[in-house]
Amino acid sequence: MLWACLLLPQLALDAVLRRQPDTDAPFALVEGPAQLRRLHSVNAAAAAHGLKAGMRLSAAHALLADVRMQAHDPLAEEAAQAFLAAWAYRHSSLVSRQWPRAIVLEVQASFRLFGPWSQFEHTLRAELSALGFGHRIALAPSPTAARVLVGLRDGLSVTGQDELHALLDRVSVRRAALPEDSGERLHRMGVRTLGALRALPGAGVQRRFGADVLAHLRRLYGEADDPVACYTPPDRFDARVELGYEVEAHPPLLFPLRRLTGDLCTYLSARDGGVQRFVVRLEHDTGHTDVEVGLLAPERAPAMLFELARNRLERTVIPRPVVGMRLQADELPAFVPAARDLFDTRPQQALDWPHLRERLRARLGDGSVYRVIPAGDPRPERAWRRLVGDTGERIDDAPARPPRPAWLLPQPVPLPAAGLRILSGPERLESGWWDDAQARRDYYVVETRDGQRGWAFVPPGHLEGWMLHGWFA
Repeated sequence: MLWACLLLPQLALDAVLRRQPDTDAPFALVEGPAQLRRLHSVNAAAAAHGLKAGMRLSAAHALLADVRMQAHDPLAEEAAQAFLAAWAYRHSSLVSRQWPRAIVLEVQASFRLFGPWSQFEHTLRAELSALGFGHRIALAPSPTAARVLVGLRDGLSVTGQDELHALLDRVSVRRAALPEDSGERLHRMGVRTLGALRALPGAGVQRRFGADVLAHLRRLYGEADDPVACYTPPDRFDARVELGYEVEAHPPLLFPLRRLTGDLCTYLSARDGGVQRFVVRLEHDTGHTDVEVGLLAPERAPAMLFELARNRLERTVIPRPVVGMRLQADELPAFVPAARDLFDTRPQQALDWPHLRERLRARLGDGSVYRVIPAGDPRPERAWRRLVGDTGERIDDAPARPPRPAWLLPQPVPLPAAGLRILSGPERLESGWWDDAQARRDYYVVETRDGQRGWAFVPPGHLEGWMLHGWFA
């Protein structure tokens, strides 16, 4: 087995910046009590002005007064790591996030799907960059070894045990991720490398530093099993964006909305599922406003979900300033891609029917797009009914009947008898005795003096009092 470790050095900062429309302005995360606020992490623009992690907030303001800041939220950092674990799950079935700011996944089993490691690594880097996360990647035969190698050099790749042992023997004990402060204590004692540590008597090392150091070495060198806590994607999606300012109009909300729907689709592709209903919650200082987005069938296309959510959002009145946005999806059914022809002749910009249908529903309303199916009633005005959505209901074929007009009028209207010519009929219709709309009619296909072909009826046994019910094409 081969394991890749994805180190995320600025996970907390990237999790915030990726949801900001302007990432080039100086920005910093702060932590600590109100009297001793310090910088947790800074972006490149802030670092160019001399700001760095660990600096006192007062000193940072002295160097750069207009730097944007936000409090560091450990829970948000943990949520970002969980999101990346869900993203990694689409590439491997063995994923772990047991170490902070790192994702470990087994990759050898995925080479047949994603290509050799050089190609697979390029795919991982491209997707992480598109998601907005800085990263370092290393490859090794065990998870612990991959975690250590990624701290040495970005892109380091070791696949053989002999090569791994030779490299690890030269690694400083300070950079070997030894338990607690063992690495620093060993370095002060003069034991500078892992090779020197392995040369020491095991009983003496265990007595002075504990059994965890020797266990770590055995896992690192592949001499013992290296189990990891495997990640399992949750059954629901819940993500939140703290805006950091008050928003009273729709346009500023579109950027975080695009990020949230994109993250939802990334999560869905990892589960190989879709979403049929989700809620965009606009958070205010007091209370919230929910924007519900429902689909007729499960979907997971980022552009489509964003377009639907945007249309619903733009039709929602914002009663109070928005300070945060949250996207929740509890219903995640299986996703079945639409069947496509091998040689698709549609224009490049054309929409397929499911996407067009959902876009029309978002713009016109849920009840404005529906199917017409037979209802089994012989009365023309009641021979069909509306069906909204893909309910899975079995639709029977309409019974065989004489020709029916393509244009059925909402209500029958009087038809002058002058110049009227009967083409076929009569067709007797007698129905509705079980309700309050009994009908007894003789229908004819007629032609007017202007050559128009219509469908009209008269009372049974009469040829006067014509009522027009529809027109043939």
